Amino acid sequence: MPGADKEADLTERIEAFLADLKRGGCGTGPIRGSGETARETTALLRKVTAQARWSSAGDLMEIIRKEGRRMTAAQPSETTVGNMVLRVLKIIREEYARSRGSSEETDQQESLHKLLTSGGLSEENFRQHFVHLKANVIEAINELLTELDGTTDNIAMQALEHIHSNEVIMTVGRSRTVEAFLKDAARKRKFHVIVAECAPFCQGHEMATNLSKTGIETTVIADAAIFAVMSRVNKVIIGTQTVLANGGLRAVNGTHTVALAARHHSTPLIVCAPMFKLSPQFPNEEDTFHKFVSPHEVLPFTEGEILSKVNVHCPVVNM
Repeated sequence: MPGADKEADLTERIEAFLADLKRGGCGTGPIRGSGETARETTALLRKVTAQARWSSAGDLMEIIRKEGRRMTAAQPSETTVGNMVLRVLKIIREEYARSRGSSEETDQQESLHKLLTSGGLSEENFRQHFVHLKANVIEAINELLTELDGTTDNIAMQALEHIHSNEVIMTVGRSRTVEAFLKDAARKRKFHVIVAECAPFCQGHEMATNLSKTGIETTVIADAAIFAVMSRVNKVIIGTQTVLANGGLRAVNGTHTVALAARHHSTPLIVCAPMFKLSPQFPNEEDTFHKFVSPHEVLPFTEGEILSKVNVHCPVVNM
């Protein structure tokens, strides 16, 4: 039956995505970048919306929440997945409100009134059926995907406002957004980039190679030299994995060192972060936000005598 085939295909796609997420916890970072993860998550949720069986917005939201919890549990450290699930849920609520002929602002005003008069918020069950709701939700998700496709370019377009000629720029590790930002500025500006290598994974070497190929003067330094070199730096530009609700960052290991050195020398620091990295979470759950990998790059197994006397931790990210 066609319906059964669609459900089987959807289940297979979801399981394959979950398997990829679970494999994404390697030391060199996720198998895919955060941008690709955001697009794949949103595209999969669009497929769920189009092929799953539901008759009302409430049914769809329950399905999205269920699949969203599975995706988040598969790789808790990848907050981009949860962010996209929340965005899709918001889209469903907005389209439901629009189908009812009321705006979200009106709903908020009604909710505030009920809060004052009845002592609590009245839960909308989203059970009313609308014929065009599915098409409207899918169209809104398509608009979100278009927005995700252009988010890096939109950030890179602002590079000339922040980078000036003959400046010395420092960055750490490799961020695709920062790389695009610097390459866009290099079209009309000449500047020098210092890249901290971000040991033990040394992602900074790949970043430096990519920048030098476009004619940008690039120097790779060891992480231990960050503080010594910072006095010569005009600006620090970094990427991040997550922007938390309290304004904190969850970024590649070594970013905290760069930020502390920049603060000591009063060096401006710019964070390039697209919309999908903004998270409503707070850094309260250490097990969720911290990720540790094997320290064999720092202390190889050949050092057997030392290994028996020490405990070595190798964090992937800084908070």
